[in-house]
Amino acid sequence: MAISKISSSVFLSKASWASNSDGPVPAHWEPNTDVYVTSDGLVIKVELAGMHSENLELAIEGNRLRISGERPDGCRGPNCDFLVMSISYGPFECILDLQPGYDLGHARAVYLNGFLRIDVPRVPTKRPARTRVVVRSAT
Repeated sequence: MAISKISSSVFLSKASWASNSDGPVPAHWEPNTDVYVTSDGLVIKVELAGMHSENLELAIEGNRLRISGERPDGCRGPNCDFLVMSISYGPFECILDLQPGYDLGHARAVYLNGFLRIDVPRVPTKRPARTRVVVRSAT
C-alpha cells in the first residue's frame, strides 16, 4: 500500500482491495481521485463518469473512507474488436486513510456530472478555558 503526501497535514493511503465474508476480492479498477485542503476542511473529488449515485457506496471506519461501486459496460455490442480501450468498467474501490483532524462523520457527498465530491470538515478545535489566577500580597 503506497502512501502519498498530499499536504503537510493530510496523508492519503490508497488500496485496491475489497472484502466480503469469504475474504479479499480484487477490485477491477481504481478511479482517479483528487484530495485537497480548503479553509473549511478537506475535499475529495473522484472521477466516476457513467455512474449513477445509487450505484455508489461510501463507508466510514474511524478515519478510513471506502468508496466503491460498479461501472456498467452496457454500451458495446457482444462481438466487438477494440482498437483502443482505456475506460475501465466493472467493480471498483478506493480506500482513503486520513490523518486525524478531519470529521468523516460529518462528511457531505454530492455526485454531479460524473464527479463525486466529498467535503470533510475539520474537527473543531477546543480552545482552553481562560482562567484567572489571583495574586495575593505576601504578608
